[in-house]
Amino acid sequence: MKQVPVVSHPAYEAVMPDGHRFPMRKYGRLAEVIMEKGLVPGGFAKPEEASAELVALAHDRAYVDQVFACTVPREIERRIGLPISESVVRRARASAGGTLLAARLALQHGLAGSTAGGSHHGQRETGAGFCVFNDVAIAAKALHAEGAIGHALIVDLDVHQGDGTADCLRDEPDLFTFSMHAEKNYPVRKIPSDLDVGLPDALEDEAYLEVLQAHLPRLLDAIEPDLVFFNAGVDPHRDDKLGRLALSDEGLRRRDDYVIEQARSRQIPLVAVIGGGYSSDIESLARRHATVFEAMAARSERE
Repeated sequence: MKQVPVVSHPAYEAVMPDGHRFPMRKYGRLAEVIMEKGLVPGGFAKPEEASAELVALAHDRAYVDQVFACTVPREIERRIGLPISESVVRRARASAGGTLLAARLALQHGLAGSTAGGSHHGQRETGAGFCVFNDVAIAAKALHAEGAIGHALIVDLDVHQGDGTADCLRDEPDLFTFSMHAEKNYPVRKIPSDLDVGLPDALEDEAYLEVLQAHLPRLLDAIEPDLVFFNAGVDPHRDDKLGRLALSDEGLRRRDDYVIEQARSRQIPLVAVIGGGYSSDIESLARRHATVFEAMAARSERE
């Protein structure tokens, strides 16, 4: 079995103030779980931290410079919900670099993933919702600008609408944004994606998968993307603190299997990022996030 490349970096887990509500420890534990499961026998690929020039492909340069200098206005820092410290900035840069490296590896190998990423509330001129830089938008714009891809499809299945990705890619008709999310959840003001599918509260596995099956195949066939970016957020889970949907562990597994199968059956490369997931039970959360990496490994075995 060929190994699915997985990108990781120690900086993905930033230093946080004691008692902060963001479950930062999940990033380090996820990497450990992936190792324990034998999914990366050759080790992780390690990214370079993104430069200001790279990040500015998707974000306003003035905002980028403020983040790099840790001089973000207090109002924006509050919107982000994380302290803009050197450690958090390193994490944002490593995450953006990691998604770009994983995308390049997916183009080479068919499948790849990063143990961070999916910071889809990062908008052009500001961060928000625990997101500093929008790693998927940065990677998509970088690959498109250099001609590595002509078209991409962003499949965002985080429970929250991908407002920042929609904002960063609004002038990019070749980079299609699809967000399927809990309609009544954050953000209150949604920035329209190319396709938004808002779901009712408490939706369970079968109904969720029916909606996904109604949209994903036709998008893949119509767009014929050179690459799929898959935000495999686990916050649609019924136990998630910031969710509103009611998927089970098995429902998330079936979702991930389905997205990967739909892309790979068409010979389309797919890169997975982990998106959101919120729980004080870090062990359960990390294992939930590992699902997409297990699904990619299983698909690779069949290929």
